[in-house]
Amino acid sequence: MIYTVTLNPSIDYVITLDALCKGAINRTKEEDIIYGGKGINVSMMLAHLGIPSTALGFFAGFTGEALKKGIEQQGIRTDFIPIEDGFTRINVKIHAQEESEINGQGPLITSAHLYQLYAKLELLQPNDILVLSGNLPKQVPANIYAVLMEKLHDKQIDVVVDAFGEPLRQALPQHPFLIKPNHHELQELFQLADLQEQDLVTCARQLQMEGARNVIISMADKGAMLVSETNEVYRIASPKGKVVNSVGAGDSLVAGFLYGWLKEKTYEKALRWGVACGSASAFCKGIAQRAFVMEQYQKMEDDLL
Repeated sequence: MIYTVTLNPSIDYVITLDALCKGAINRTKEEDIIYGGKGINVSMMLAHLGIPSTALGFFAGFTGEALKKGIEQQGIRTDFIPIEDGFTRINVKIHAQEESEINGQGPLITSAHLYQLYAKLELLQPNDILVLSGNLPKQVPANIYAVLMEKLHDKQIDVVVDAFGEPLRQALPQHPFLIKPNHHELQELFQLADLQEQDLVTCARQLQMEGARNVIISMADKGAMLVSETNEVYRIASPKGKVVNSVGAGDSLVAGFLYGWLKEKTYEKALRWGVACGSASAFCKGIAQRAFVMEQYQKMEDDLL
């Protein structure tokens, strides 16, 4: 079973405008509600691919109830922990001349809530997969992912960490199965002004020296690179298409990689499925449906002929 953890999920209110005018009344052309959070996005894509998962995390208030119900209606099993005070955040995603975001804070997560999460994760079994992804609520300690992994150290569980900055750095000594920084995050992580392709490999190998087993570097419309624990480097280009919404594309890449790994048991094929899923979600409003993913994957296969 695959389990995903989203510590600060959200309801994303996605709106499209002809232009965003500050200091004026703006009227939407299109609007949509998407149940979000990086781990939830992973579970959503897995569900579309026919792979069951359980979404873990926290929810609060009427927005939390709506989030939980909406996710379950998508065929995803949830095991969220309720928080008594506050409400699950609402994020506003604005598509106008450029993409803008206004992200809410979310409810207060206490140490007691975190202990409830620890107890749920203790039930995981050997060979399960755990996906820890997303930025942390401000009151949650930066080492939370490392703490969760340390508690599960003896369970023979593959852990994916899709995070940035200190939460990622602190998780590396616990040897995550997979991490997925993007090229911009690598620039910040290593304080480099610019990164050429060989620099990406060098940075990935440094992250492996710090503990990561496999490193995927997502590069937006240029596809992705995988530096594997078997010392191989794979580079997969994205299929051609119009980017409609970049939110959730990286999470779809993670889900696609796990799908490909379970299906094919080769890192190259897993990366190809990851890029197909990430691209498909970038080319549509929400998390892409299976048929559209298969269409993107076939385009990539055809390009090899």
